[in-house]
Amino acid sequence: MRWLILLLFCTSLHAQQFTLKESQAFEADRFIGYDSYKHVYYIKESVLHKKGSLGEFVFQDYQLGPITFVDMINPLNVVVFYAETNTVVFLDNRLNETERINFNTLPNFINVGWATNAGNNRLWLFNADTQQLQLFDYRTLRETVFSQPYQGVPETLASNFNDCFLLTNDGIWQVNIYGSLLMEQELKGFEKLVRHGDKLIGLKENKLYWIAEGAIEPLDFQLTENPIKDLQLTQELLYIYDGKLLYSLTLNQPKK
Repeated sequence: MRWLILLLFCTSLHAQQFTLKESQAFEADRFIGYDSYKHVYYIKESVLHKKGSLGEFVFQDYQLGPITFVDMINPLNVVVFYAETNTVVFLDNRLNETERINFNTLPNFINVGWATNAGNNRLWLFNADTQQLQLFDYRTLRETVFSQPYQGVPETLASNFNDCFLLTNDGIWQVNIYGSLLMEQELKGFEKLVRHGDKLIGLKENKLYWIAEGAIEPLDFQLTENPIKDLQLTQELLYIYDGKLLYSLTLNQPKK
């Protein structure tokens, strides 16, 4: 039965391919993505930019070092993580700072390797000292849930308010908000991971793959010879940025 399910899943993945919708010149050091209101976020010269129907907004604090990660799953509470200074900054929908957490100054010091939004006044954290995923309540300053320790160097977190995927140079793990392990899989050499719901796409050696438990399916297209720099996966579109052009691709759903 397990092999039948896996076969059906692989067949479904194979049917779900992308077609190019458009491409546009885009100038940024890093493309972050579009929020649910179609505002685009990007980083240029260590400054976070947001542009859309509300206007154009920026946030910068050079003393914090380079921006490691931006999570705009909630555009009203954008989470910006600075690994170099072990700090998270929270921004409103106009990129005004609302608060910040310096994990170096907490009573219980946490060496944060990665941080994303977990909702309900919580963050998903990867503790670089214990190699654990954990939930952190930034109102009470308490660590509430701990996963088992994981091996490897963390490449990224891909999270929502229910669960979190951890990608390291050795593999991928999925943990829910109760700390339970939902999935684990050995993956060597993957550099990036993006998600929307249960859909996962990984980047390895400038090629893209669908990823699921027990199944890795290549996306069979080539847009550019330039290395892929950044990705975003939404409900309808896959965005690919190569440093010069931003490509928008639509997902072809399998015919029923």
